[in-house]
Amino acid sequence: MRRTTSPFSLILLGLGAFLLVLAPMLAWYVEPRAKRTPTDIDTITVFKGKGSYFDTKKIKTVHDKNLTITRQVRGDVADSEESGRAVWDVVTSVDPDASLPATTPHDALQWTKERWVTDRRTNKPVHCCDEEPYFEGEAYLKFPFDVEKRSYRWWDNTLGATVPLTYRGTKKVQGYEGYRFTATVKPHKTGTRQVPGRLVGQPKKSQVIADEYYANHGIELVADRRTGRIIYAAIGPRKTLRAPGSDKDARVLLDSERIAFTPATQKAQVKLAKDDSDRLKLVGETLPVVTGVLGAVLALAGAVWVVRGRRDDGVEGPGGHGNGPGGDGGSAEPGSPHPGTSTTTLQSSTM
Repeated sequence: MRRTTSPFSLILLGLGAFLLVLAPMLAWYVEPRAKRTPTDIDTITVFKGKGSYFDTKKIKTVHDKNLTITRQVRGDVADSEESGRAVWDVVTSVDPDASLPATTPHDALQWTKERWVTDRRTNKPVHCCDEEPYFEGEAYLKFPFDVEKRSYRWWDNTLGATVPLTYRGTKKVQGYEGYRFTATVKPHKTGTRQVPGRLVGQPKKSQVIADEYYANHGIELVADRRTGRIIYAAIGPRKTLRAPGSDKDARVLLDSERIAFTPATQKAQVKLAKDDSDRLKLVGETLPVVTGVLGAVLALAGAVWVVRGRRDDGVEGPGGHGNGPGGDGGSAEPGSPHPGTSTTTLQSSTM
């Protein structure tokens, strides 16, 4: 009885072993390296709400007006590749209806151009590549990957400092669930500005160096758990002027209880977050499980086939008694009657 190894069984065994090795590599090697802040980003987010602002033409604060914040984020791919960091150029414009669309800084209530540089893996700030402004914290235009249920330090660029965000559970945005964080900002002095004295209650002085103050009625951010992308944002900025040395607001420059992502921006952010999250889940969870199970099945099947081998259905071959002249049952004379056949001579071998 002879056994042989089937090439197919070896292929199954080798393929199974390969998939078993591939499964942990996808989860522990490929997926962590896929969690990198993109460098080729080009997105626009829009906030809308009601509020007050100082109208320079009317020389007074007007109330209950539409306010729009438009933010465009573009990745500098060349600088990102050269530095190995995520380099983003960010333009933000705050506008009343009269200065929309937000294409020029001349008529905007506020217009800023910034350059954010972060570590692509940790989302921590990196101070290089003509960064402007200098910033700190953990969360800014996005959260780190794998958002945790804890407080985060969010960089408030108007304040020029970090603000502690408190985890408040989950919230669904356009049917997609994320982690919700909130914060408030008490009034802080952020700078000074030379203005006519009458704007801050000192009409006898032609010009004074007024103090600028900033506060925020409420910050609400909802982040995708896996990618850290912000799928909903709402803020309540308040900027005022105070007379030198005063502790009371004398003039409102900008004030809104709530300016939030428009529905269109929410949908766009959710789609981006879901697509990125699904890809990371595929690489980090689905594929490792599928390849691991399939690899185990194929390896087991191949191993069984190798052990059992393949039965040879052929004949044992020559060597039986009475096959030649002089044998016990053979005829010595040509043409003689056929001798009796021994049962052992023509008995087929069995496996």
